[in-house]
Amino acid sequence: MKTVRILLLGDIVGTPGRAMFQKHVQHLKKAHRIDAVIVNGENSAQGRGITQRMAKFYRHNGADVITTGNHIWHHKDI
Repeated sequence: MKTVRILLLGDIVGTPGRAMFQKHVQHLKKAHRIDAVIVNGENSAQGRGITQRMAKFYRHNGADVITTGNHIWHHKDI
């Protein structure tokens, strides 16, 4: 039986949070043999919601799943 390793990152907030995600996620995936990355993106847009551009950013940088919460509808384009 294979163990599935999941990296779960909660509440990535604003530009600093996205920068830290981009800087470290690939290293973490490799170092810990991560199979899937789940991020909570609902506070990505300066703490209120997420935009399409940010969702694409997460997917491009290695996120497999983006979760949300009560702030998801703050930006209508999502």
